[in-house]
Amino acid sequence: MATPFVHLHVHSEYSILDGACRIPALVEKAKRLEMPAVALTDHGSLAGAVELHREARQAGIKPVIGCEVYVADDRRAQTKGYAHLTLLAESNEGYANLIKLSSLAYLEGYYYKPRVDWELLEGHATGLIALSGCLSGRVSRALVEERPKDAREDLDRLVQIFGRESTYVELQNAGLSEQQQINPGLIALAEETGLPLVATGDVHYLDAGDAYAHEALLCIQSGDTLKNPSHWRFDTNEFYFKTPDEMAGDFPGLEHALARTLEIAGRCNVEIELGRIRLPTYPVPAGRDAFDYLVELCEKGLVRRYGKATPELTDRLRFELKTIREMGFADYFLIVWDFIHFAKQNGVSVGPGRGSSAGSLAAYCLEITDVDPMRYGLLFERFLNPARKDLPDMDIDFSVAGRDRVINYVAEKYGRDRVAQIITFSTMAARAAIRDAGRVLDIPYGVVDRIAKLVPEGPGQTLEDSMRSGSELRQAVDSDPVAKEIVELARPLEGLTRADSIHAAGVVIGAEPLIELVPLQQKGADQEIVTQLGMWDVVDLGLLKMDFLGLRNLDVIDKAVDLVGGVDIGALPLDDPPTYAMLARGESTGVFQFESSGMREALRLVKPSEFEDLIALVALYRPGPMGYISTYAARKHGREPVAYADPRLEQITGGTYAICVYQEQYMQIAKELAGFSPAEAETLRKAIGKKIHSLMASLKDKFLEGCAENQVAASVAQQLWKDMESSQDYSFNKAHAACYALIAYRTAWLKANHPREYMAALISSVMNTKDRVPFYVNACREMGIDVLPPDVNSSQQDFAVVGGVIHFGLNAVKNVGEAAAEAIVAARAEGGPFDTVWDLTERVDPRVLNRRALEALIRCGALDSTGATRMGMLAETILDSALAHGSRLAADRLAGQASIFDSHFDSVEVVRCCGSRRRRSASTSPSTRWSACARTCDGRPTARSWISNGAGTGTSRRSVASSRVSSR
Repeated sequence: MATPFVHLHVHSEYSILDGACRIPALVEKAKRLEMPAVALTDHGSLAGAVELHREARQAGIKPVIGCEVYVADDRRAQTKGYAHLTLLAESNEGYANLIKLSSLAYLEGYYYKPRVDWELLEGHATGLIALSGCLSGRVSRALVEERPKDAREDLDRLVQIFGRESTYVELQNAGLSEQQQINPGLIALAEETGLPLVATGDVHYLDAGDAYAHEALLCIQSGDTLKNPSHWRFDTNEFYFKTPDEMAGDFPGLEHALARTLEIAGRCNVEIELGRIRLPTYPVPAGRDAFDYLVELCEKGLVRRYGKATPELTDRLRFELKTIREMGFADYFLIVWDFIHFAKQNGVSVGPGRGSSAGSLAAYCLEITDVDPMRYGLLFERFLNPARKDLPDMDIDFSVAGRDRVINYVAEKYGRDRVAQIITFSTMAARAAIRDAGRVLDIPYGVVDRIAKLVPEGPGQTLEDSMRSGSELRQAVDSDPVAKEIVELARPLEGLTRADSIHAAGVVIGAEPLIELVPLQQKGADQEIVTQLGMWDVVDLGLLKMDFLGLRNLDVIDKAVDLVGGVDIGALPLDDPPTYAMLARGESTGVFQFESSGMREALRLVKPSEFEDLIALVALYRPGPMGYISTYAARKHGREPVAYADPRLEQITGGTYAICVYQEQYMQIAKELAGFSPAEAETLRKAIGKKIHSLMASLKDKFLEGCAENQVAASVAQQLWKDMESSQDYSFNKAHAACYALIAYRTAWLKANHPREYMAALISSVMNTKDRVPFYVNACREMGIDVLPPDVNSSQQDFAVVGGVIHFGLNAVKNVGEAAAEAIVAARAEGGPFDTVWDLTERVDPRVLNRRALEALIRCGALDSTGATRMGMLAETILDSALAHGSRLAADRLAGQASIFDSHFDSVEVVRCCGSRRRRSASTSPSTRWSACARTCDGRPTARSWISNGAGTGTSRRSVASSRVSSR
């Protein structure tokens, strides 16, 4: 009979670069070993709690949710030092307290680690079971350091906080000498205090054979190599998920301590409610009903969009609103409408839509989307219908420059404690796993890079796929021992979590403070607050998740419109001949979605002449449907006949020349020819779109029977079904294609009608990249557009059109930066062009125009217009003196000292190095005019001191000596 035991101290991959257990595999092993429960106690985090709950329940075993917290004496003190403590949630109240402890450890106690203290533990102990901890726990550490009295006091403190019934003395044996030393003391301490013993395994990886890979994982965390004899490692290879019998072998005579794990697991009964919608309430004006307010907004929007409400429009809107009301999503639509309305009212560009939401007439009337769903045959049920039980999914594109303003508005409106961004976890993909393995093996980078590049590029590539027979990687592994060593180590590392960061778009909005339901984290007071749970766990909890995406192309459009002036980008005609002519020629460099070489070839083949062609191309230009592009082109231009197997198909597929391109077309076929309800058609779409073959098979008979009832020929019905099954590889969401085609058209229209302004805006948007600026500059030259180099006397911050040519933006000059560029442009606007480098340093704040920035400007020729040579200006004495002079003047201004030229002198004599003299008015800059002589004297003015004296009314006579530069 197997020894009764379950693991209560387990670290998953969410103990990042320390734990290596993947939760599905962890649950599978616990089930295989016939354990009735399994716990998760990651370091300071509850990131895996929902995943464990979901996976364990599906496997029929109990999830025990816990956390190994870091305990400091004072969580607010910025001092190192903490101890481990194992906490398990006994009840839902305990889980809520565990969420608060884990969250507050970050929000209030983060200092290298998320830390709690005794005060927090005392305030959130209800419903929690405390195990005294591993070797890094206070009790064990005290015994290791031969402080038995302190060990007793620390244990007593746990009892005072959690109660005798919920405090256990934790005993571990991973073969460490320290454990052999202290375990008798722990047993004695338990007997002395009358507290129960519990035996746990400190699990960091699943199987004994994973020890070497785990050692490599620790090297990745520490930046060390396996060849370094002093690299960080666990002292034994016994930190794996042991069987009950193996655990019994570790604790002979302590069967009661092993059995107590089942007692504790039996006490832990946390139920995380998944799937229940937790939608925030929109604050409707004057306490009105949310749905009534939504109806009012939609009806007004309908008239605004269409001029009048026709029966067709009214029926469609009523159908949508009825569905929204029945599903309880009125508040959802109002919340989205509100922040998009804010964005548009405050100059933040919003995309025309994204995904299936463009199929909603209600969303179009609310100006959430800008693509007319009636005109383009977009289906509401593709977006929302009773068959979809989860929240609608309205992902929104904003300009990058304005995205944070919208998120901030949402946080202010609903409460900063109810809004957070969502965490994301980066994992070691195949290539990354090879690179990490090679680094910790201390193999030269060039060798590792060569092997990593044998993994094909692109998302979703795995080592298993890359090692198929005959592949380059397989050949390398079979023939090269080094490659074999790297890949064998990379295999167990592949897919493990490597780091956490903030999701690029995900934002969660809660109906109550998020800390009541979701663990949060913040790595420092100046960092963003994010959820500890990943996006899909947040969705499973029923919270409102929105994607606030930053789309650079919207910023490009904004910038181009600003440069052009007077363009209403939302009212562009969609039949502009120059735009389609340009696209038909394949001249689409810089056009959203259409600038790849393959897409340019597709444009030349199709020769789009209407907006529907652009929608089709967005959908077709992907692996799978690409094969239909030539068919689409041939049928469009009459080189191939268009035939319909059933007359009713013409209305559905006529716009795509009898080719089913979109998921919505299959939904319409199912409704019109097979009699499917909207909900059933959505179920079919789900089976197609998500490649759920079992669900697809379950709908076959209904589809064929429905077609027969509607007098569709059996052969036609069979062929349609066959097409639907194969469409899993290529069908696309038309609503999304239409939205992105509209952005593409807007960028194409700007390029075709205002090429200089558009290209200037486009290049400005990529100034921080290495390769795109020269790429687009070359594209300008191919278009016959001149791009002039940077010049402090003509360039703006960004690329701009001046006199019919594009001027390089000062922001694009390496080491200059936005602040310096802005200051230069502002100084030029106030005082006119810069005469010399001296003039520049005098008028531009030296705190932003530092030496690196000035050198960069000179070297790239941005001061050539002053007439001086670059070599002359870069001479060390010239540069240093110019910068020093500017700094002195800035210091004088800061101290409130007026320039002596502002009030005391009518003129000043300036002596050039060539001996020529001239006079200038006191109102001009005190710069020495050395640019002309710089050309003849290698930019090195003579060392010269000049003294000017003058008297002003009511002022005392004074003199100022100022030494100019010297280099001879």
